[in-house]
Amino acid sequence: MHTPSALILIANGTEEMELYCTSAFVPEPGSSLEDVNFENNPPFAKGSRGIRIVPDTYFSPHDSTPDNFDVLVIPGGAKGAQTMSESPAVQELVRKYLDSDKFVGMVCAGSLTALTSKLPKQSLTSHPSVRDQLKDSFEYSEDPVVCSGKLITSSSAAPHFLPGTTFPFALTLVELLCGKEKRSEVAGPMVFPAGTFA
Repeated sequence: MHTPSALILIANGTEEMELYCTSAFVPEPGSSLEDVNFENNPPFAKGSRGIRIVPDTYFSPHDSTPDNFDVLVIPGGAKGAQTMSESPAVQELVRKYLDSDKFVGMVCAGSLTALTSKLPKQSLTSHPSVRDQLKDSFEYSEDPVVCSGKLITSSSAAPHFLPGTTFPFALTLVELLCGKEKRSEVAGPMVFPAGTFA
């Protein structure tokens, strides 16, 4: 049986909670994208809260293709999201995944990559800080998680250093990749309060 895998891109300035919450549920986290400091041993990316993140591998467009992963995830964090949204290699990768009928997830300001990748007008959401940049080009939604075909976006609007909507985003990916039963199995041990998003 095929075990779904995810490629989660990180860069300096990536929001740590959006990375960690997603990678806790979906296997195969972490490929570094930008100027990690190779003078350190091991090299790392510095997250938006200053936490050093050591990736599993370093970004290679050749190795990051939809032939190798089932879902591409772009977390937020203002600086990290900007780096990814401005990367032609990431933009091309987003289009390749969607053209290959693979899932693409974008959290928070990561949704800016939908704009720079020139995706067609469709429903999406984002962190409120980038809403104005997206609302004219997309059918903007205030829902915490929005599924539009294979594009899954999440607002992740939360107080300082909280995961916000990242949990329902990650659980939605689990459900899409593995089914509702797996979602329930994964969510159960989390002991979410009754009536929350699990």
